[in-house]
Amino acid sequence: MKDVTQLDQGWSLHHEGALLPARVPGSVHTDLLAAGLIPDPYLGTDENEVAWVGRRDWTYSTRLATTSAHERTDLVFDGLDTAARITLGATELGRTRNMHRSYRFDVTGLAGDLAVHFTSPYQEAAEVRAITGERPNVYPEPFQYIRKMASSFGWDWGPTLPTSGIWRPARLEHWSTARLAQVRPLVTVQDGTGRVEIHLTVERTAGGAGRPLTARVTVAGTEAETVLDGDRAVLTLDVPDPALWWPRGYGDQPLHDLDLTLADATGPLDSWHRRIGFRTVELDRSADEHGTGFTLVVNGERLFARGVNWIPDDTLVTRVTPERYRTRLTQAAEANIDLIRIWGGGIYEDEAFYDACDELGLLVWQDFLFACAAYPEEQPLRGEVEAEARENVVRLMPHPSLVLWNGNNENLWGFRDWGWEPELAGDSWGEGYYLGVLPRIVAELDPTRAYSAGSPWSGSWDHHPNDPDHGTYHSWEVWNRQDYTEYRESVPRFVSEFGWQAPPAHATLLRALPGEVLAADSPGMLHHQKAEDGNGKLNRGVERHFAPPGDFDRWHYLTQVVQARAIATGIEHWRSHWPRCAGTVVWQLNDCWPVSSWAAIDGDGRLKPLYHELRRLYADRLLTLQPGAAGAAPEVALVNQAAEPWQSVVTLRRVSADGAVTAESEVPVTVGARSVVRLAVPQALRPVDGSAKEFLVADADGLRALHFPVIDRVFAYQQPEFEVSVEPAADGQGAVDVVVTAHTLLRDLLLQADRLAPAAAADRGLVTLLAGEQVRIRVSGAGAVDADAARAALFCVEPA
Repeated sequence: MKDVTQLDQGWSLHHEGALLPARVPGSVHTDLLAAGLIPDPYLGTDENEVAWVGRRDWTYSTRLATTSAHERTDLVFDGLDTAARITLGATELGRTRNMHRSYRFDVTGLAGDLAVHFTSPYQEAAEVRAITGERPNVYPEPFQYIRKMASSFGWDWGPTLPTSGIWRPARLEHWSTARLAQVRPLVTVQDGTGRVEIHLTVERTAGGAGRPLTARVTVAGTEAETVLDGDRAVLTLDVPDPALWWPRGYGDQPLHDLDLTLADATGPLDSWHRRIGFRTVELDRSADEHGTGFTLVVNGERLFARGVNWIPDDTLVTRVTPERYRTRLTQAAEANIDLIRIWGGGIYEDEAFYDACDELGLLVWQDFLFACAAYPEEQPLRGEVEAEARENVVRLMPHPSLVLWNGNNENLWGFRDWGWEPELAGDSWGEGYYLGVLPRIVAELDPTRAYSAGSPWSGSWDHHPNDPDHGTYHSWEVWNRQDYTEYRESVPRFVSEFGWQAPPAHATLLRALPGEVLAADSPGMLHHQKAEDGNGKLNRGVERHFAPPGDFDRWHYLTQVVQARAIATGIEHWRSHWPRCAGTVVWQLNDCWPVSSWAAIDGDGRLKPLYHELRRLYADRLLTLQPGAAGAAPEVALVNQAAEPWQSVVTLRRVSADGAVTAESEVPVTVGARSVVRLAVPQALRPVDGSAKEFLVADADGLRALHFPVIDRVFAYQQPEFEVSVEPAADGQGAVDVVVTAHTLLRDLLLQADRLAPAAAADRGLVTLLAGEQVRIRVSGAGAVDADAARAALFCVEPA
């Protein structure tokens, strides 16, 4: 049987003529941090102090012995970041130029000093650019000339920290006769029968040539076996009536062990193991009266995708552990998210990411790694792109959570709208990848899944790439230039990106900006705001609705409110138009460092109010009040994504600013499974258009929706009055309940628990109370809390 020796100990990093201890997997930045030779680039403006790291060459070394009783010894790197020359003693084993691939070198009988010499990513990019020529890019960094995590060069939410290092595991594999070189399982379901079609390729030693080999595979109580005379074979297993794998909220996620053994007459030689799930997945792109659809269909069930975009959870990606993946993805599931889009400027994530998605029922939309730039199609990049795509399609295809391959992020749109076409003057820019190489590879290797050429993409050049009526749509004009109410002006078929910024939690800012007096425009705050005119857009978003805030704490609170309201406006509108709109993918779930950004979970892992709002917005049942067009009646929309009908009574109340109920009615309603009901608000309950003294409240089964005829700075809010008490929580885990009793309208009440203690967290975000109502907010991790401290951490909308 094959033997494996992990190469995770005894490595050194060469720095200024000295050797530093190096971790493998790891990176130069993390090794220099561990040695105390660079400051933490995530604190203050220290990112600038480490810019030199990415512009130097680096060498990792260790002593290697390859003695083995086996015929062959291979040196295997699962990931090298990025341009490297590998030597063993005086022998050059090979050169690499792709972070997103693995590498294997025959080192049989060799021994000595193993060295991995990394060229600066800037130098590598410059050398490739000299070969291919210039290409346009939305950022000033050269990421399109190197097959490396694009966002390591910085983004409008990330720091510029281009890394080098042995970023995934390294090992020696000792084997004889033959090994499993590739295993590619095609998992399908037809007429109630699951089928697993295993395509395998073996590699043989010289002594193993022509020797009969036996491959045996088992899954779900079934078994198949074949004898190989050559190097390829296909084994097929039929599994009767398998339990189906479902997205979360639609059913369970049964997973089955798939085990493959390769043997000869002497016994086992190699083995391979994965977990698979049986399900069907389709992408319905049919034309209809509204344009061209984009609807995911799993096991015959049409879905409204409740999605978020995922970026690398740390720019120094080797710090993201399986436990951290599990935490972040569990947070996603607990927010009722059912789809994660892995954005094309990051990485193909670790197996732990996809394993967690398999278990949690989170659908995965996987971008190929191209984002926001024109990519040359000439060598040496073209061959790297094909090899990278082939390897990662085969690596990831066993995962049932993976439902869609996507060619790129915004590059087809960029070609058409961002001035690239005349600048390129006929040069290649990536179209051949997105409409040629990548769909061919997916069709060849993984025909069980759909491929889309890009996000956004209308399906063909017959329509604008970002046409809301065709395919996927990115809505960025609203954040960049408009008020968030403009989300209601269209009904795209599938919104795969839209978002609104807010700063991170207060405790995150205190940690990331030590010693700084916090202000919206303080040096550290501006350094941790990477978006073009980001603060200007934040401020305009606030000032369209509120009086200018008088201090930082108020600014911080109001930007959080506007972020949550903006996303709510979009999702409520688009979900209420199911099935015409079949999904929203919020930009973004997570952050890679402490920064003002579009994320729902900040760089320290703290939950913004947006996170809690997503939990409401993406619940199976959603109640919303949608303002009518000019002169039209507001509508109550009830969205039911559950498998059972929703029978309810909607209580509608017209309420004055002083808390008096001036009209009330109850409306029985039944909403079918996976459907939407919209009802016009009766005339007697509608607030007068433009009234600053009344608003509409809808309640149903614990859900609440609000409609105010005017913006907040015009509405006649009373000065908020409320009582606060603190009680030990009944859970016995040391948590406390902060109980707030309203004496006036409290709109968008928020307890910022991290102001009580850095580790504290609340179980809810924004909540609106009418006079006389009470809310109980569970706070964990704060220790002892008194009512005065709790009151100081509470914020709500105030009169202008």
